[in-house]
Amino acid sequence: MGLLEWGREKLGWRPSGADVPILDIRFTVLDTELTGLDERRDDIVSIGALHMHGGRIELGNTFKALVNPRAVLDRRTVVIHGITPSQLEEMPVIEGVLASFGEYVAGTVLVGHCLSIDLAFLNRDARRLTGTRFRNVAVDTLSLYGWLRQRHADHPAFATGMPGPGLFDLAAAFEIPVEEAHTAIGDAYVTAQLLQRLLPFLTQAGVRDLSSLRRVGNPKRQMANLIAPDGHTHF
Repeated sequence: MGLLEWGREKLGWRPSGADVPILDIRFTVLDTELTGLDERRDDIVSIGALHMHGGRIELGNTFKALVNPRAVLDRRTVVIHGITPSQLEEMPVIEGVLASFGEYVAGTVLVGHCLSIDLAFLNRDARRLTGTRFRNVAVDTLSLYGWLRQRHADHPAFATGMPGPGLFDLAAAFEIPVEEAHTAIGDAYVTAQLLQRLLPFLTQAGVRDLSSLRRVGNPKRQMANLIAPDGHTHF
């Protein structure tokens, strides 16, 4: 099966049943490293992902891939993720990675922190290569945190006062150890642990199934969920 045929068959798959309990949901928690943040000219250089079943992280089946980009690596981003041009010279281009990644995420709910950035690049490449995009349900831990912060302002982890909490800000707030910062798989693992910490608060707040999780965790809610009492956005 060619990449185009695979894309038409696989990228449109999404879990059925909006009332699936959270503890029965299969998640793929992911992160990407990029040459930069300009979707028009930058590219993915690394994808890391792992599976969760409800609140249980499955470390025995991870996805890790380096990608040889078309864009030139910016030295400013190299300082952040530590991936150098020489490391990518013999790596596959995105065409050689996207199909296997699509197989890995098939039938799962995608989770990430500021996930809209990762999805913008993944969907751009998917559309270019297959004519379609990833259609998995997507949940953003930043959106979940923002929604919960409005309901648990008295809890120390939700009273950070940070204007735009990044992944490592929230890792510190929830006492999550960070061992491989700014690697795709390392950040995906931190994000998975963050989701673990948030799930009990969500259940307590009445978010118990896929439909409600999708509603409060929609990546497009990032801005709306982090509105301060004074009416100004804090992200």
